[in-house]
Amino acid sequence: MIRPLFVAALLLSAAPIAAQQLSQPQPVPFVNRVPAPRDAAYPGTMRLEVDATDTQRRVLRVRQTIPVAEGGRITLLFPEWLPGNHAPRGQIEALAGLRFTAGGRPVRWTRDDVNVYAFHVDVPDRARELVAEFQFVSPTTSDQGRIVVTNDMMNIQWEDVSLYPAGYFTRRIPVDASVRYPAGWTAASGLPSRVANGVYRYQTTDYETLIDSPVFAGRHFRRWQLTPDVGLNVVADEERFLAATPEQIAAHRRLVEQAVTLFGAQHYDKYEFLLALTDEMGGIGLEHHRSSENGVNPEYFTEWDKGPGRRNLLPHEFTHSWDGKYRRGAGAWTPDYSTPMRNELLWVYEGQTQFWGYILGARSGLFSKDETLDALAYIAATLDQRAGRTWRPLQDTVNDPIITPRRPKPWTSWQRSEDYYNEGMLVWLDVDAELRQLTGGERSMDDFARAFFGMNDRDWGINTYTFDDVVSTLNGIAPADWRSFLRTRLDDVSTRAPLGGFTRSGYTLVYEDTPSSYLTDLQSRNENADLSFSVGGTVANSGTISQVMWDGPMFEAGLTPGQQIVAVNGQEYGAGVLTRAITDAKGGRDPIRLTVRDGDRLREVAIDYHDGLRYPRLRKTGAADTGLDRLLAPRS
Repeated sequence: MIRPLFVAALLLSAAPIAAQQLSQPQPVPFVNRVPAPRDAAYPGTMRLEVDATDTQRRVLRVRQTIPVAEGGRITLLFPEWLPGNHAPRGQIEALAGLRFTAGGRPVRWTRDDVNVYAFHVDVPDRARELVAEFQFVSPTTSDQGRIVVTNDMMNIQWEDVSLYPAGYFTRRIPVDASVRYPAGWTAASGLPSRVANGVYRYQTTDYETLIDSPVFAGRHFRRWQLTPDVGLNVVADEERFLAATPEQIAAHRRLVEQAVTLFGAQHYDKYEFLLALTDEMGGIGLEHHRSSENGVNPEYFTEWDKGPGRRNLLPHEFTHSWDGKYRRGAGAWTPDYSTPMRNELLWVYEGQTQFWGYILGARSGLFSKDETLDALAYIAATLDQRAGRTWRPLQDTVNDPIITPRRPKPWTSWQRSEDYYNEGMLVWLDVDAELRQLTGGERSMDDFARAFFGMNDRDWGINTYTFDDVVSTLNGIAPADWRSFLRTRLDDVSTRAPLGGFTRSGYTLVYEDTPSSYLTDLQSRNENADLSFSVGGTVANSGTISQVMWDGPMFEAGLTPGQQIVAVNGQEYGAGVLTRAITDAKGGRDPIRLTVRDGDRLREVAIDYHDGLRYPRLRKTGAADTGLDRLLAPRS
């Protein structure tokens, strides 16, 4: 009797579950209503008019006239996948007040139910123009996004203030753009313009070039002509920050000269550095074919002697004119801004640009040689202790712009981040060492730069490449198994960073108990104490923990980012108090005792660490000039 009763009970208990699963839907199929891009000429030239005078409310007002060949449905797109961002970063949420008219009459629009960046408009039969009007309501506080308009300057990115017709390569869509800026302001862009009645009217161009030609404009502006082809345009929060010395401008001039010498060709007709010195507008470091788009601290010139600061930014972005804009990974080029980009070659696009950025910074004198070596030591040490490299290969980090668009991570050392920048640079340092070894010092990365980027002088089109092209170029310089050399460093997990570029070039990574001047300057600017290489964490001057190294001493003690150190060994927290405690604990047995605030609770934490302060340096292993010494030396 027990068994039948048990079976009956089981059947009864299962019956309600079966009843709950009678309704089982099937998915609604996706219907792509957005025309695919074609390499065909668009019938007419768009007119784009922007009123940028409302700096008080940070609102850019747009009127855009789009010619149409005939009535019927047209689909207009707001740019989504943005070059240089390597991800879908279009600020569609900031588009507001959208309305369309044809012949002065309102025309209804609908947003695509799959692609929210697409707007479908049914144009009346006899209309030959469609007028779009909207506002770009830019962020008014930093928690809404990057500030792009202040009372004294602005950064206009054309993708924020324009739509484009679907169904065409963007390079085949002509556009006339104009902007009215506040009275008394000066604007600069890589796209030529003329001023009439207070309005800047930009040279007619294609939509792809327009998007690649942002604007910096401001009340406090100065321009220096560095070479016949290159200008330095600077806007600042205040006039006093524009006080650059002749020696400082000379260093920027040498940057241009050293880059042209290196690559042997220029891939622009004219190039304009766009640099904002500001604490009010959001910082930026973005590349373009004929300009940079960079924001740094206001004291870039006036506190030059305090340390190198952000002076590696312009060498990096200038290099991108060759690497990333002219030569571009085949998957990263797309015919419009709706097609997803593929980032598999970002270790070339960004990694080699990071490499040349530091090299050109040293060759031009924007960084001293010692500052460059100290910066490289800090980068190498940071990557060498990154525990995440034991599970996540470098190649996979190229997906980070899409996976996590530069949002803060709780455990960067374990999750990894966009390591294709700095670890990519270490790979290319290793390539340089390998080239020198294979050729007895006769060939180097300079030869790769000229072979890979130095063709077709003054061509500022886009010349795509594949992984095989990289391998082929290296084999043309020094035959070897470059495919395996690169893929091992890209695809394998490991416990150590690729440091061969140092060890085979006469330097070794060591740790000392005092920070380099570079790291001292970095900590001062970041307002923190970087103790990553000792107790395993970075702590803001306020005591808030910003980073904890996975499996490091702070990690083992149960500390996490966001907690606040209130006291060290019973003494109120200060960066100096913590570093003295680390020094005092060296060689002893007593732990470093912290009082930590975690939300509204206080708790005591003991860090069992006794190796003292450790800061990275590169130590030369011989007396003669090495491959790295020669790499950093200026070219004549």
